[in-house]
Amino acid sequence: MRVVEVTAYGGPEVLRMARRPKPEAGAVPGKVRVALKAAGVNQADLRIRAGRYADAVGDLRPPFVLGTDFAGKLLDPAPGMPAGTRVAGFVPWFEMLTGDGTYAEIIWADPEWLAPVPEDVDFTVAASLPLASATAQQALERLNLPAGASLLVTGASAVVGRLAVQYAHAAGLRVVAVAHEGDEPELRVIGADHVVTRGVPEDVVAKVRAGDPDGVDAVFDGALVGAELLPVVKDGGAFAALAPDRVPVAERDIRVETVRAVPDAARLAESLQKVADRQLITRVADVMPLEEVAEAHRRAEAGHRPGRIILMI
Repeated sequence: MRVVEVTAYGGPEVLRMARRPKPEAGAVPGKVRVALKAAGVNQADLRIRAGRYADAVGDLRPPFVLGTDFAGKLLDPAPGMPAGTRVAGFVPWFEMLTGDGTYAEIIWADPEWLAPVPEDVDFTVAASLPLASATAQQALERLNLPAGASLLVTGASAVVGRLAVQYAHAAGLRVVAVAHEGDEPELRVIGADHVVTRGVPEDVVAKVRAGDPDGVDAVFDGALVGAELLPVVKDGGAFAALAPDRVPVAERDIRVETVRAVPDAARLAESLQKVADRQLITRVADVMPLEEVAEAHRRAEAGHRPGRIILMI
């Protein structure tokens, strides 16, 4: 089967198409095979490929296969789901550290990762949701803010931030979104109370302070800005950090929560149904064939367009 391997740490050019044996039914106890139709390109993929997380992956060394988000069809039956069921989920790549990701035609998946995909949700849309949705929901849980509290969401034009805006609004929070210019109307429709355009951290802090002189109760750092956002948080507030290299050192009794999402199939199923019902909005930036994965990474690194880049397989 076709896979994309990271052949060495470096730029997008280290991504190469390769062939690996096709997984055989029953070869891995407790796992089922999924024939992938789509896989997402995440920011973590870019950082792993570049070697920025080399210390975090232990003894794992190239060549390995990147990728967490996926959507496809079951090749083997899973509890409550016959073979052929449309499913989506994400591989907990950092927890497993096997180097077996979703830039591949067929993967092994734990049935507990899998949620059924409604028929009217395209595979590309489904593949944009699993990790982003889990990250947004689990970060908000960790922040544990009461209704009426203020939350700054960076990266609100992208998938994770956009979902965080929607989940936070549903939880009764006052949402301040940092986004690309031009996205303000849509973000207000989906739940942002106030939108500021993105820029250098100092400018963002100044813009937020203009509307909230005392600062906000918490930050959801979807854009992976890091410590430079701490001045906008009230004393005793909270900060959700989503990348291991962007975790600020706590100050002024600010509670820093480092979030690494874990699969939650039940919640993912609910979110996919909300997408089908037009109650939840995700964002796909580009859809590209697996063979163009290096260009997909270049576009993601350049901030080509906000949203998830999806590889069709």
